[in-house]
Amino acid sequence: RSLTFAVKVIPKSSKDEVTGLLDDGSLRLKVTAAPVKGKANSAVCELLAEQFNVPKRNVEVLRGETSHIKQIRVNL
Repeated sequence: RSLTFAVKVIPKSSKDEVTGLLDDGSLRLKVTAAPVKGKANSAVCELLAEQFNVPKRNVEVLRGETSHIKQIRVNL
C-alpha cells in the first residue's frame, strides 16, 4: 500500500514541521535544511517518515526534486 500526495516545502525554516493543509489539498512543510545538494529533500523524507511512522526509505520524492512543490509517495 502507498499514499501519494503533494507538498509545498519551505526550506531554511526555524524547525522541521508540518504546518497545515493548503487550499489545493497539498501539505505545507517547513524544514531547517537549505535547498542545497538534496538536503531539503532528505529533510522532507525524514519528517514525513517520522509523521507516518515508517522508515525513511519508504518515503520518496516522485516529482519536484528542485522545486518547492513536490509529489511524494509513502509506502505504508
